[in-house]
Amino acid sequence: MNKSDEIRKSIHELTREYFQTKFESQPFIPGKTKVNYAGRIFDEMELINLVDSSLDFWLTEGRYSEQFSEKIADFLGVEYVLLTNSGSSANLLSFAALTSEKLGEKRLKPGDEVISVAAGFPATVTPIIQYGMVPVFVDVQIPTYNIDIEMLKKGISAKTRCIFIAHTLGNPFDLDEVLKIANEHNLWIIEDNCDSFGSKYNGKYTGTFGHLSTISFYPAHHITTGEGGAVVTNNALLAGIVRAFRDWGRDCYCAGGENNTCGKRFTQKFGDLPVGYDHKYVYSEVGYNLKMTEMQAAVGVAQMDKLELFCEKRIENFKKHYKIFSKYPQYFILPEATYKADPAWFSFIITIKKDVPFTRDQFTKFLDEHLIETRNLFAGNLTKQPAFINKPYRIAQNLDTTDYIMNNTFFMGTYPGMDDSRFDFIDSVLEKFISRFNQK
Repeated sequence: MNKSDEIRKSIHELTREYFQTKFESQPFIPGKTKVNYAGRIFDEMELINLVDSSLDFWLTEGRYSEQFSEKIADFLGVEYVLLTNSGSSANLLSFAALTSEKLGEKRLKPGDEVISVAAGFPATVTPIIQYGMVPVFVDVQIPTYNIDIEMLKKGISAKTRCIFIAHTLGNPFDLDEVLKIANEHNLWIIEDNCDSFGSKYNGKYTGTFGHLSTISFYPAHHITTGEGGAVVTNNALLAGIVRAFRDWGRDCYCAGGENNTCGKRFTQKFGDLPVGYDHKYVYSEVGYNLKMTEMQAAVGVAQMDKLELFCEKRIENFKKHYKIFSKYPQYFILPEATYKADPAWFSFIITIKKDVPFTRDQFTKFLDEHLIETRNLFAGNLTKQPAFINKPYRIAQNLDTTDYIMNNTFFMGTYPGMDDSRFDFIDSVLEKFISRFNQK
């Protein structure tokens, strides 16, 4: 072991000690400690990897990036994983890839229609608009909160070319039916798997059914790298196109710091460039720079070792929420898994029933006053959001359920940091709120 290796080892040991001192867990104090809806769960290994990566000072994709993408690929059983700087960028890259001229007549073009939902997160829809296409909003169903299949069928038109939807809060949409419809109409499928990394449908992981899928590693998600995401596919052509869009539009696939991987760097002809123009500076797509950093990937490597445990804990916490809220069936609609689905629940989603003596906002305000965090189902109804009001879109039939969700639905945390003391507190606060109405 040379001197630098000895120092590195010492730094690792000090980092472990630092973690134990700095991040020592604090006791939960009811009414004083916030009950978060999400949070980072990590141990000394994330910190050690992060510091170890910084010592290499290889700041762009390197050995940790390779390990991280390989771990994701092994977990999902897929061929290609392309790391990005966020889940939203992963959505953008997936959609952008389908506009590539390399796909010939199958490529998406301005004016094409893309099936999506309005009861979701904007990053699933914004790429559709940004590339000059028309989102077709289909309503969802309660209590799965996923796309209404019958409305989806009626929403298909001669202009429909793609289905781009998310598995809602970890609960897979009906993949059997969506795949059947896509095959019947020769449609692309992008699975937004950002909230569902680790969920299964019919025994198979979500994110492995569509032509492309996306993952987010934002702190609220199943694993985190802070910011970060990934595009997943089994299609070599699509993987190459995504890589090009991600890396400035560059045609070359050499990793950072590598040259002439293909052995043809100075011998090919592209576009109107002279023969032999340096392939590292040939651009086949109008792209971006949306890569992940090496230090983010270093954190992801350690997080992947915990993913299965995290998913198990989310499922347990979902059941604990269910037990608490099921005491009051007259007030709440509780979530249900899609048939054939085994969700690694992102959260516990609840809808206030009609004709009850309180509103969603009154209840969530009460929880907030007791330091219990909640969130609405993201944008509620995207067509009502300021950014989307004057944008082109089409509604398939109606968005009645989406509107009800906008006004009556919220979710609470299932993340692995939840423990029995927090659930006991939630139980007591809920009982306190409901007792106001049971006495009348």
